[in-house]
Amino acid sequence: MQHAASFRSELDSPKMADLLGSILSSMEKPPTVHNQESRRKAREQAARLKKLEEDEKRKKTEFRRKMEKEVSDFIQDSKLQKKKYNPMGKIERSILHDVAEVAGLSSFSFGEDEESRYVMLFKKEFAPSDEELEAYRKGEEWDPQKAEERRRLKEKAALEMEAASHSVKRPASPNSNYRDKYSHLIGTSAAKDAAHTLEANQAYGCVPVANKRDTRSIEEAMNEIRAKKRQKKGEEEGAGSGSGV
Repeated sequence: MQHAASFRSELDSPKMADLLGSILSSMEKPPTVHNQESRRKAREQAARLKKLEEDEKRKKTEFRRKMEKEVSDFIQDSKLQKKKYNPMGKIERSILHDVAEVAGLSSFSFGEDEESRYVMLFKKEFAPSDEELEAYRKGEEWDPQKAEERRRLKEKAALEMEAASHSVKRPASPNSNYRDKYSHLIGTSAAKDAAHTLEANQAYGCVPVANKRDTRSIEEAMNEIRAKKRQKKGEEEGAGSGSGV
């Protein structure tokens, strides 16, 4: 009796109550109905995601095997030079480009928007020209015969332009150079090229050449000379008669 009372008193003490409370709080509470439902949904969602990833991986593997088979058939067919695929998604195009690179082929993607983009494969010995690639980028069909015809027309137009540039009339030039012909007389340079322009220097009283030119006619000059002679003769006769007186 005394021991039982002592034990009850220990349980009723504050220290023991705190110890029991901490033990109970540390124990995991039983899951409620709401928590059980949330965990179930999380497990189902994780399972679905895993299945989707596995399906995606399986589809990629199957698509790659399919492309490897088609690329191999394309290489073995000597009649084919290029192969055009239907529009496909970005992942599929990436796989096809990788398969073509491993097989030693040239591959290009064409198309304006994502939904219409497609892949074309070319054998190395039949690599496309820049004009052919430009036609595909514009959404046009490539016709080798029309391309050859356009190339010939361009060459013809270029030749005609070159011929026209050579046929343009040029200023006439003498067959022989008079400077070389008469170099023993006028030297290696013409007088016109060797002459220097003379400008009048007022400080030294230089007269421009234009002012020294005689603009009189021959007849006027001869009459003036005769008049001067008669005047001089008259002056001499007058001086002789004056000395005799």
